[in-house]
Amino acid sequence: MIFEKKEIVKRYENNPIITIEDLPCRSNAVFNSSCIKHNGKYVMMLRIEDVDGAQHFRMAYSDDGINFDISKEPVNIPENSEEEMTRFELLRYDPRITPLDGKFYITYAAHGTMGVRVSMIETEDFINFKRIGYISQPDNRNGVLLPEKVNGLYVRFDRPTMAHGQGGKGDMWISYSPDLVHWGNSKPVVCTRPERWDGHKVGAGAVPIKTDEGWLMLYHGVSERCNGLIYRCGTLLLDLDDPSKVIARSKGYILSPYEDYERHGDVDNVIFVTGNILEDDGTVKMYYGGADTVMCLATARLEDLIDSAKNQ
Repeated sequence: MIFEKKEIVKRYENNPIITIEDLPCRSNAVFNSSCIKHNGKYVMMLRIEDVDGAQHFRMAYSDDGINFDISKEPVNIPENSEEEMTRFELLRYDPRITPLDGKFYITYAAHGTMGVRVSMIETEDFINFKRIGYISQPDNRNGVLLPEKVNGLYVRFDRPTMAHGQGGKGDMWISYSPDLVHWGNSKPVVCTRPERWDGHKVGAGAVPIKTDEGWLMLYHGVSERCNGLIYRCGTLLLDLDDPSKVIARSKGYILSPYEDYERHGDVDNVIFVTGNILEDDGTVKMYYGGADTVMCLATARLEDLIDSAKNQ
């Protein structure tokens, strides 16, 4: 059998687009940051790891999606008691921004002494933030909201993690809520494929894009090797009316660690997509973390991403 080589994703030639050299604070890394387009501007919520190991979010803005002006102040998220923050939120990371109901909802991983779970905040201006609360049980992360309700319900994707005794594996699940607080009717949507590029973990990457063919999702797949894990990106198409139904799924990855800034960093061999923006000309900007160290950009045509899920 002869396989045609077709690379549909093009890396930005001057990657990475954001490093610690661009930050107004002394930091160890900036990565896995979410990006959307609002009122003609690109709005990114940066995940920044401080030199003491703590982490915080910081806003950044751009006219072209490449050159970002970074806020001098961290995002101010309302906190609970010191005891509760220690138990549930010593670290916060991997934000995803979803525009919905005239607001912006940010889901992120909240990590404390009791484990990690999905937390959510909301904002209308990226200046003032309101805490909604913890919306999953531990251990769970990679929470991503669908940008529309389905049958009057909010829809969330996440990745519960099996016990470490089972290798720390994880599949992608879906849950529903009438109010963003109470969630249920949970079930697996996408499972790992043994001995393939996504055989160890699968999880939602960026907020799904609505297309005529279905909800297009860029998802991360993880394979386990003798010297560690490899994080790659693939594509999914989910049914518009029933997003728990997978219409198509790429057999292979569309983006894999290759460049030095993806191969070598605080965590080697990681491409972790946390933002995608569909432009008017059909180009999709893909924002991803490289090797848990820097922020990067790649582009692809929408029709190629859809085709990769259906026909790869």
